[in-house]
Amino acid sequence: MGIVKIIEVIASSDKSFDDAVQNALKEASKSVKNIKSIYVKHFNANVENNQIVSYGVNAKVSFEVNA
Repeated sequence: MGIVKIIEVIASSDKSFDDAVQNALKEASKSVKNIKSIYVKHFNANVENNQIVSYGVNAKVSFEVNA
């Protein structure tokens, strides 16, 4: 078993929190291999005129590296 590292990422979406999490994973996977899990630490939303205009997440991405 290798070593597990964790990075923290911030992502957003105009559609939903689920989509923001998918965006976080998609962007992290461009530079990180062997992703094992994603833990959503915080949710937030931007509001204009009493409507949510964007969804955001802070997430921790865990991945395995070879020692």
